[in-house]
Amino acid sequence: MGAEPRTDWPRTVRVFPLTGAVLFPRAVLPLNVFEPRYLAMTRDALAGDRLIGIVQPRGGEDGRPPPLFAVGGLGRITRFAETEDGRFLIALTGLLRFEIEAELAVDTPYRQVRVRYDRFASDLDPAPPLPREERTAIEEALRGYLKANDLSADWEAVGREEDEALVHTLAAVCPFDPLERQALVEAPDLAARARLLTELLAFGGRLPGPRPESTRLQ
Repeated sequence: MGAEPRTDWPRTVRVFPLTGAVLFPRAVLPLNVFEPRYLAMTRDALAGDRLIGIVQPRGGEDGRPPPLFAVGGLGRITRFAETEDGRFLIALTGLLRFEIEAELAVDTPYRQVRVRYDRFASDLDPAPPLPREERTAIEEALRGYLKANDLSADWEAVGREEDEALVHTLAAVCPFDPLERQALVEAPDLAARARLLTELLAFGGRLPGPRPESTRLQ
């Protein structure tokens, strides 16, 4: 049984384009919202379905809104607070990924897109555990990555993390560049994402093969 049994996911999604930010199913993304257009987006979300899409922008030129990568993550606001200076501190919990079909002409200050979810229906189901050797490979690659970058980790905490939580936490917090993060977002499932993460850690945070150049919305 999926974590979210509903099937009427919105076809129109308000999006927060944010370089380096990725949202995976069941992961939590904290956000400090302060720009007026995204404050308006947050207010609209809180007044409605509480859903916001996270998608990475891809470059940009001439002051125009930058193109977007074609795959992002839909999240629900599960915690929020308003600060004295008018910011929102929110937490988005990932639901499932979406594929952007088109950006819409809207009168809101924030961008909205039409999306489809059929490629990512399996995101709603808990991911099966990784084979032991793949979990071990991640931890060994992480040890090498941390040593090479003079960093440390709480290995007891790492050992307690479930496979999905560990993969998604590392994918979100390791200082990979936007293309590497996008490749992790677009990995078909947790097993594929875990293998790619292991490669990124082993190669010092650089994709050993071709980088994702085509999955973007112009």
